[in-house]
Order: sequence, then structure tokens, then C-alpha cells
Amino acid sequence: MSTWWTPIPERTRTQLRVGRLVKAHGLKGALKIELYTDEPERRFTAGAEFSLQVPTSSKWHRKTLTMTDFKVFNGNPVGFFEGIDDRAEAETLVKAVLWVEQDATELPAEPDAWYQHQLANLEVWRDGVMVGRIARIDPMPAQDLLVIANGDTEVLLPFVRAFVPTVDLQNGRVEITPPNGLFEDPDPADAEPEPRGAGRRADAAEADADASQADADATDGDAPDSAAPAPEADAEAQPASEAAPAKD
Repeated sequence: MSTWWTPIPERTRTQLRVGRLVKAHGLKGALKIELYTDEPERRFTAGAEFSLQVPTSSKWHRKTLTMTDFKVFNGNPVGFFEGIDDRAEAETLVKAVLWVEQDATELPAEPDAWYQHQLANLEVWRDGVMVGRIARIDPMPAQDLLVIANGDTEVLLPFVRAFVPTVDLQNGRVEITPPNGLFEDPDPADAEPEPRGAGRRADAAEADADASQADADATDGDAPDSAAPAPEADAEAQPASEAAPAKD
């Protein structure tokens, strides 16, 4: 059976999202870039051509952009592009997403690294059992998260070697060793047992309450006209979140 990772001649190219133009920089048409790539020195070079993801109403819809220079100012990546010579023209490109063409089978130069399109839909196996498929990867500051489709739910797993020791593109699967409980429903047997004697104490308290109510009903006619008011509580109880703060 053919699967998505089987080489298919007509699908040898794909596109990668590498950045977003966030704001104009200076007066000569430069734009600050939010990087979506670990290889900016490779992607952002003089002559690099980008497809643009913009609204259909934009003047740049279905157009490309060619870079003339890439610099870093005060830690901010900044790009210069052909035909963008002033700030007003640069403003028309703010929020545009930059895409580049890529060989669909090429791997990153960094060891143990993969492009997102190569991980999408891979089978996820744990202890010899398939537990789902990779739906997508969510980039996070500390590490990426694998979003695993597990039935009607999605399970988030940090994409680190401790939890994802094996990525097998050839066979279209990853092996995971997730924390206990991540893919299982809580076991009723694991529920904390009720303290011994608690049920008997509750039954006794209920019986005492019933007896007190019966005595009150029998002597209701002898009660004085003005009963002493119930004493006020010394202080209002604090909410649990204030009275017992959670510990790290």
C-alpha cells in the first residue's frame, strides 16, 4: 500500500514557512522579520525569493519578494527587498508571511532534526501499540510540542528525546515514552480510599440529627416566644485559594 512518505515523482517540492514581516524599520524600506527558521543564514541571503502569504485584497497577493540584504540591528533581524525603497512601501508588507520552496525529501543539516511537513501524520507507537498520529507541531519557547490525534482527543507531548527517542521516517512512525497517565483514563482503583470509620461517623451524625429534629418537633409548643439568637461566627471563612495556597 502506498503511503505519504513513499517517494512520489510529482511531489518532490514543498514550501516552508520561514518568517513574517512584522514592522517597517527606518526610512529606506527595510522590514523587521520574525524568524520561523533555525537556519536564517541559509534562508535569508541576497537573491533569495519568497512567496507571500497575504490577504487577497493586498497588492502583494500572488506576488513574490526578492531579498537584497539581511542584517541584524540590536538583536532584530531586518531584511531589504527589491522595489521596497521607502517606509510607505514597506508598510504595505507588514504581516506578510514568507515561504520558500524546498525539496520535500531534504533533511535539515542539524542532527536529529526534521521539517514539520515530514512529521505530519506519522504513526505514534508506545510499547508496541499504536496510540495515534501526529496532527501537527506547535512551536513553544522551551521546546516544540507534538500534537497527537488520539481518537476524538488531542494529546500534547514535548518533542524532546526523553519522550520521543525514535523518529523513523522510512517506516512513517515515531516511538514515544510519555509520562504515565498521558494516554490513559484515570483508573478507579487509583482513587484515594475513604478514611476508615468515616462512613460510620457520617451515619451516626445523620442519626443524631434525625433524633434532635424529632425532639424539637415534640416540644415545639413549649418553646419560649423569644429564643436566644444563634452566636455569630468569629470570622468569615477564607476561600480555599487564600487559606491554603498551592505549593510548587
